[in-house]
Amino acid sequence: MKITRILAYRIELPLCEGSYKWSGGKSVSVFDSTVVAVETDEEVTGYGEVCPLGPFYLPAYAAGVRTGIAELGPHLLGEDPTQLAKLNCRMDAALQGHSYVKSALDIACWDILGKVTSQPLCVLLGGRFGEDFGLYRAISQESPEEMAQKVAGYRAEGYRRFQLKVGADALDDIARIKAVAAELQPGDRLIADANTGWLMHDALRVVRGVRDVDVYIEQPCRTYEECLTIRRHCDHPFILDENIDSLDVLLRGHADRAMDVVNIKISKFGGLTKARQARDLCASLGIAMTIEDSWGGDIVTAAIAHLAHSTPSELLFTTTDFNSYVTVSLAEGAPQRVDGRLSTSSRPGLGIEPRMDVLGRAVVEIV
Repeated sequence: MKITRILAYRIELPLCEGSYKWSGGKSVSVFDSTVVAVETDEEVTGYGEVCPLGPFYLPAYAAGVRTGIAELGPHLLGEDPTQLAKLNCRMDAALQGHSYVKSALDIACWDILGKVTSQPLCVLLGGRFGEDFGLYRAISQESPEEMAQKVAGYRAEGYRRFQLKVGADALDDIARIKAVAAELQPGDRLIADANTGWLMHDALRVVRGVRDVDVYIEQPCRTYEECLTIRRHCDHPFILDENIDSLDVLLRGHADRAMDVVNIKISKFGGLTKARQARDLCASLGIAMTIEDSWGGDIVTAAIAHLAHSTPSELLFTTTDFNSYVTVSLAEGAPQRVDGRLSTSSRPGLGIEPRMDVLGRAVVEIV
């Protein structure tokens, strides 16, 4: 089997709630997503998706995905898409870095592998653990009162884990955490996610100000070293996210006892192949994980679901259903939330079929 053509499509994904706000005044109302189709000489096509939040969040941006695919794609023509390790070596040799560019291509090739072996990806990624798994809901940064009011509505949809967007003024964030915590019920979990937004002195004020609150502290500062400093002055369980992008940092974090949970975002690792390596390393070290991506629609949600469902249940801290946040459906057959939980399809590959009328005309074609 050989890759014969690669197509990339640009799709806008408006948010159901109008906008999404997080640390440092960052906000977005429409996500710019890229869907990739990898075609083969055996008439099997695989699909992938990647949706960066923008260069103000991570070193990745939507236009860069499509430019990168135009640069990288010609090097993949003629390659066997089912030989994932070899294909990733080829991508790394042809384009240094830019993991996010490679992510949708890698996911599409996994989709092909699932289709030709008649297996759902979760089976190929390690096996299906349990019937389904729990989701978290991100609460966009607003006033303490507005954020607290959203908890009841999200709980009615079945969510029991709430990721509170903080990373602003320390006193305001203390008020946000306490207001939302007051709305929690037994079995709920609260994560205060600063998305790198605090300086160290403010992060220390916050963790001391909420010492009596049952809350997870996520990525308080920009660098690993700053976060490690807060970790060593913090009584709360601790999550690292933005700094987690390689096996090296996972091993370093484990040696330093820098975290209790890590977020594995598929596109930061360059796709399912390397995200699976990170997942398996964490599993062997006993590190709990949130399995997710930067953002996306139905295809990203399907990829997340397959990696999450193939993660040992006791180590899967949580995951998310990005396709429920947006108003546009990209594909049929994508996993859909049921009472705050998600499960993968038993169909081969990702288990999805793209809605070609939604994708429209390709903006990149490589033959």
